[in-house]
Amino acid sequence: AVVQPNPRGSTGFGQPFVQGIWGNVWGDQCYKDLMAVADAVAARPDVDADRMMAMGGSFGGYMTNWIGTQTQRFKCLITHACVTTMAQFTGTTDHPAWWYLEMGGEDPYADPAAYDRYAPIRHIKQWKTPALIIHGEKDYRCPIGEGLNLFEALQYHGVPSELLVFPDENHWIMKPRNIVAWYDTVLAFIKRHLS
Repeated sequence: AVVQPNPRGSTGFGQPFVQGIWGNVWGDQCYKDLMAVADAVAARPDVDADRMMAMGGSFGGYMTNWIGTQTQRFKCLITHACVTTMAQFTGTTDHPAWWYLEMGGEDPYADPAAYDRYAPIRHIKQWKTPALIIHGEKDYRCPIGEGLNLFEALQYHGVPSELLVFPDENHWIMKPRNIVAWYDTVLAFIKRHLS
C-alpha cells in the first residue's frame, strides 16, 4: 500500500493549515500528524507494520529526516532535496525571505541553537534507520550541502546510508535518463530493505 498523507503545513486545506507549522515548529505538529497516519495504516489487517518505509522530498525530505531522528518504526527512509539544518539553511537557500516568514521571524544568527531545535542534524545520534539521500547538485532551494551534511553525519555514526547525486539537476529530477536512474535506485533500495 502507498499512503500520501497531507499533514499540517502542507497545501490543500487553506492557509491556516499551511501556517500550522510556522514559527519554527516544523518537526512538532506535522510529525504528530504523520505518526497518527502511520499508526492508522499499521493497524490495518492488510498492512505488515514491520515492513513500512517513509520517503519525502523538499519539506517532505525534511520531515523524513526528522522522522529518522525520532523513531525507528520504519525499515528504511528515502529523503530527496532535503533540509537537515535550520540556521545554516537560512543563508544558503535561494529564498531566505520565505524561510524567515516560516520560522516566525526568529533571528537565526542571534541564537542558532534555539533556531535549530527542530534541525534533524542536532538529533542525528538517534537515527538508526537505513537511508537513501538523493539530491540535485544545482538545487538552490534546498542546496546540496544539506544532503551531503546528512550523508556524512549518517556515515560517521555508522548508519547504513547511500547517496545519489545528480550533477545536472536541481530541486526536482527532470531529465528522462535521470528519472529512470532515480526510480531504479529508489525501487532497488526499497526492495533490499522491505523484502
